Amino acid sequence: MEIGGAERALLGLLNAIDTSIVDVDLFINQHTGAFMKLIPDKINLLPEMRGYNAIERPLKQILIEGQFKIAFARLKAKIKYRQYIRKNKLEHKEEGSGSHYIMDEVIPYLPSLYYLGEYDLAIAFLDPPHIIQKKVLARKRIEWIHTDWGTIITDYSKLYHWWADNDYIASISPEITKSFLKAFPGLDDKIVLIENILSPRMVIEQSNACRAKEMEGNNGVTLLSIGRITYQKNFEIIPYVCRCLIDKGINNFKWFILGQGNHEEIDKTVIKLKVEDYVIFLGARENPYPYINACDIYLQPSRYEGKSVTVREAQILQKPVIITNYPTSSSQITHRLDGIISEMAPKEIANAIIELLQDTDLKDHIISYLQNHDYGNESEINKLYQIIGRR
Repeated sequence: MEIGGAERALLGLLNAIDTSIVDVDLFINQHTGAFMKLIPDKINLLPEMRGYNAIERPLKQILIEGQFKIAFARLKAKIKYRQYIRKNKLEHKEEGSGSHYIMDEVIPYLPSLYYLGEYDLAIAFLDPPHIIQKKVLARKRIEWIHTDWGTIITDYSKLYHWWADNDYIASISPEITKSFLKAFPGLDDKIVLIENILSPRMVIEQSNACRAKEMEGNNGVTLLSIGRITYQKNFEIIPYVCRCLIDKGINNFKWFILGQGNHEEIDKTVIKLKVEDYVIFLGARENPYPYINACDIYLQPSRYEGKSVTVREAQILQKPVIITNYPTSSSQITHRLDGIISEMAPKEIANAIIELLQDTDLKDHIISYLQNHDYGNESEINKLYQIIGRR
């Protein structure tokens, strides 16, 4: 349960569940991460289990523990995936693209969870995928899609049967559904739209729980982006946007970045472009909401997203949002109504920032819309009750 948007979406789901209606067991392959302590007490957290806890940890660690079969399976999957990339002359950029190869090899060596009994519904919410088909006894099965499948580099033909074996496939937006069905045609009848569940009350309460001390004292414009430092989030574009702003005469700003990951390469660009005073990495925070509360503009310069939880949280906190024009961006924002969609280029992002700073009517219009629009959707949980047959 590391800090991340999908993990926050899981917490939203768990908090929304009425345990007077259903009993919930939560199985997490590895009991690590800052969000573990945020799992609601009403949820029955099952013990960590050998085998499952070796799926994602460093190979050296699991070899020391003697989990040789899992280590061998992961190495075999890595080789197969690289062979597929080379054979098809593909460029592998997204770190999670090979996870399905790993599960295909690892699943035979994982212990069965049948001893837990039969469930009315088994949910696969986060990676690793497809365990519920082979290892869990359940009357119905549903697996979540969180990302744009047009960005995943993998052999789709090998995965079709995994998805087809589900009774339902939960998509978080219509755009995500479209990209998924393009990759896996013929599964239309299994799709059910269940948006990420967010509680405005919880977001607002958490935004006032502490101060964003590192952002205090900035007398200029405060920009903020949140996310793991990965290819997907495209944070390497930020120094170039800052350079464009400065060249256009905008120099009274600081751009804060919240999230875990290695930013050494971005730091080199920051120095090269001489924007050291403008780009500030803060690392990961368990509670990002005070930082959103303290910013003037929230920016998500991603190459792609499923449906960004953080963007929705920024809207709940009534912050003007700029996102890039990734394939599913229209599911997140209506351009110039509740945010800005910018083309994915430094100059265009800079122009969007300048427009929000200089066009007060536009900025006030967006904020007014956010103030009068309810971004809460806790009623989405009723769709799960209907699947189970409890509503």
